[in-house]
Amino acid sequence: MPLKSYRELIVWQKAMDLVESIYRTTKAYPREEIYGLTSQTRRSAVSVPSNIAEGQGRRTTNEFLKFLAIASGSLCELDTQILIAKRLQYIDANAADSILRLASEVGRLVSGLARSLRKKREGDTNH
Repeated sequence: MPLKSYRELIVWQKAMDLVESIYRTTKAYPREEIYGLTSQTRRSAVSVPSNIAEGQGRRTTNEFLKFLAIASGSLCELDTQILIAKRLQYIDANAADSILRLASEVGRLVSGLARSLRKKREGDTNH
């Protein structure tokens, strides 16, 4: 059964959960960070499901793979920003670890989807 919408992808759903978690967490950041780390962290988080959705919407495997690579890069950026927030004690270790676990899960799902798409693409060119 073909995929009808990016909304059906577990990876997109988990990435949306990650965005929610980031927005809740960054509410507690210092006010002076609103245009700094708060904004950058939120943009990185939003980039993940956005790129998954845009890639799936492009309808070609190569373009989908390109957008999954961008989502993966945004996850690395987000990971770094959470570690910075932890070092600056904007969030406690438990909150940081929870977000990092979810981001890691999303990263594994992005990698798995990309791997699956590459296999599909290779299979399509062999026939």
